[in-house]
Amino acid sequence: MIPLRDSVRSKRVPIVNYLLIAVNLAVFAYQLRIASVGTLDNFISQCAVTPTLLLREPFNYYHTLIASQFLHGGVMHILGNMAYLYIFGDNIEDKLGHGGYLIFYLFSGICASFFQIYLNPASTIPMLGASGAIAGVLGAYFVLYPKATVETLIPLGFFTRVVEIPAFFFLGFWFLMQAYSGTAATAVAKSVGQNVGGVAWWAHVGGFSVGVIGGILSRFRVI
Repeated sequence: MIPLRDSVRSKRVPIVNYLLIAVNLAVFAYQLRIASVGTLDNFISQCAVTPTLLLREPFNYYHTLIASQFLHGGVMHILGNMAYLYIFGDNIEDKLGHGGYLIFYLFSGICASFFQIYLNPASTIPMLGASGAIAGVLGAYFVLYPKATVETLIPLGFFTRVVEIPAFFFLGFWFLMQAYSGTAATAVAKSVGQNVGGVAWWAHVGGFSVGVIGGILSRFRVI
């Protein structure tokens, strides 16, 4: 399922959301540039979250908890993330305000990284991407706008169609898929007895969970 737009219109210009998208795109453009001169791997090793390094030398790698949120592993990775951020982020910024939204976004990303690290502390594979932070946005949206609808493209070959799906079901299904994929990935890693690269599914689960808590607190005006 590919989200195209939601039914909730912003009451103010989502300046921070636009800024986050712009920074992500600018950093990705930089990644493409340095990839051509062979220095991308070094850049990734210094800016992505590597669980073993962060746990062993936290004061040397704490910056990666923020920096990694603006790195991406490919064109489809960043396009997918930015699409979700563009569709759902403006409404959460509306609810939390510009400053509150920025803090919430970054905090969700940090918590997402720690959730993945907790479940796989021995991993030597760098983690990168805005997915954990965006998962926090989705979790907050799940709580704050359950009656909204999401115009969704469902690719089924010749039967591809666009349908409106309640946000509660769209995001609930998204969360269940992350949890299922995370469980499957963990089982595979245990069976082969080594680190397995790919998507950090549990970071998505952790970020979404933090977002749900943030949404509940916001609904009761705690934040």
